[in-house]
Amino acid sequence: MYHRLGGDAVGMSTVPEVIVARHCGIKVFGMSIITDLGLEDQPVEVSHEEVQVAANKAQPLMTEIMREIIKRS
Repeated sequence: MYHRLGGDAVGMSTVPEVIVARHCGIKVFGMSIITDLGLEDQPVEVSHEEVQVAANKAQPLMTEIMREIIKRS
């Protein structure tokens, strides 16, 4: 359904976290990491450990991106 509406990814926590932060008056810049790929009509159960492995793998690149954003601000 999300793909038919133009979406490429579905997040689990970024939007609620941003809503709460904005409600508290905090300015927000958000980035999310896709930690598991779901394929249409092929549900795959992913463990918490697999999500952690994918996130840990992305961490060095995310750190570099954040450093560059801060440096250029």
